[in-house]
Amino acid sequence: MDDDNIEKEMLSSEQQKDLLRTLKLRFKKNMSRHRGIEWGKVIVKLVANPEKLWSLNEMERTGGEPDVVGHDKESGKYIFYDCSMESPKGRRSVCYDREALESRKENKPDDSAIDMAAAMRIEILTEALYRELQKLGNFDLKTSSWVKTPITIRSLGGALFCDRRYNTIFVYHNGAESYYAARGFRGSLRV
Repeated sequence: MDDDNIEKEMLSSEQQKDLLRTLKLRFKKNMSRHRGIEWGKVIVKLVANPEKLWSLNEMERTGGEPDVVGHDKESGKYIFYDCSMESPKGRRSVCYDREALESRKENKPDDSAIDMAAAMRIEILTEALYRELQKLGNFDLKTSSWVKTPITIRSLGGALFCDRRYNTIFVYHNGAESYYAARGFRGSLRV
């Protein structure tokens, strides 16, 4: 990454303060998502990793409402997921990946879930992580979210997405090139 991109991807001190204020309020409002985790320790990690603040800001800017959902004791990193009630609004109407986007002859979406996640420097949730998120609340009651698709499915042209209906988490398949106004993706970030 060149120096120009690094500068573009750093938040100003005012942007950092605004983001940290938003994250702290969300953290305090949703204590059940991160029992036993102290905000003071989280903020130390955040301040020490300004490049991660940029990614969290991208999650916030696109409607993801990132929040702490865990702490990896081995690495010492805090885990953030998109915790918006519905799939993040600024990440909907995208197909699964670049290959799917390029395969469309007409009516192409603007982007793909995998490319957007890479540009934001976050990981798209796997099915297992999506199920972990659903233990923290009732998410995607009206929308759905692409999840990381195993290569065995993707190599045949498919991709997976999940949602919650009838108090059950469903996993579905679709052509990877498909896109819908109510389908986006959720991401995770380790700080």
